[in-house]
Amino acid sequence: MASIVARPTRRTFLKAGFFGTLALMAAGSIYRIARPESPPGFVMHPQARSALSAIAPVMLGNAIAETPVDIDKAVSLVDDAISGLPLRTQQEIQNLFALLTLGPSRRFLVGIPDDWPRAKPEDIAAFLQDWRHSRFALMQSAYHALHDLIIGPWYADASSWASVGYPGPLKELS
Repeated sequence: MASIVARPTRRTFLKAGFFGTLALMAAGSIYRIARPESPPGFVMHPQARSALSAIAPVMLGNAIAETPVDIDKAVSLVDDAISGLPLRTQQEIQNLFALLTLGPSRRFLVGIPDDWPRAKPEDIAAFLQDWRHSRFALMQSAYHALHDLIIGPWYADASSWASVGYPGPLKELS
């Protein structure tokens, strides 16, 4: 028996794109209305801190002890790193965290159905890999931004070196 496979038509594809765009615009509008006006630059909202607290241990793997103290340290290092970036970049990162924390976008674009504190590490790892290998350059850029913001400050901090067995720079060079 031959199977019937429905092939999307160009009209169906355009409709999906149109309604997807409307959904993103509506989500962005709701987010802007629900949030108070922020000062220029990056502000680590509690929701962003929660998302970062869930993502950082997954991205750092065995390099972090996953204690509340270490996770807070990783989040603080990221916050400090972001504050040193140009304002335009800080605003882009603010938009990234808005995307990560808004319920509909977290569910449909990120693939995390629960709030960040209840997200499963395997779901977070899957979303990170999906974004890393996405066919969309924007998703890949978002992954690399998260990667660089989490990994860079963590390994730049001398107190993290022992977790990977790095003794530090040679005494002759420092």
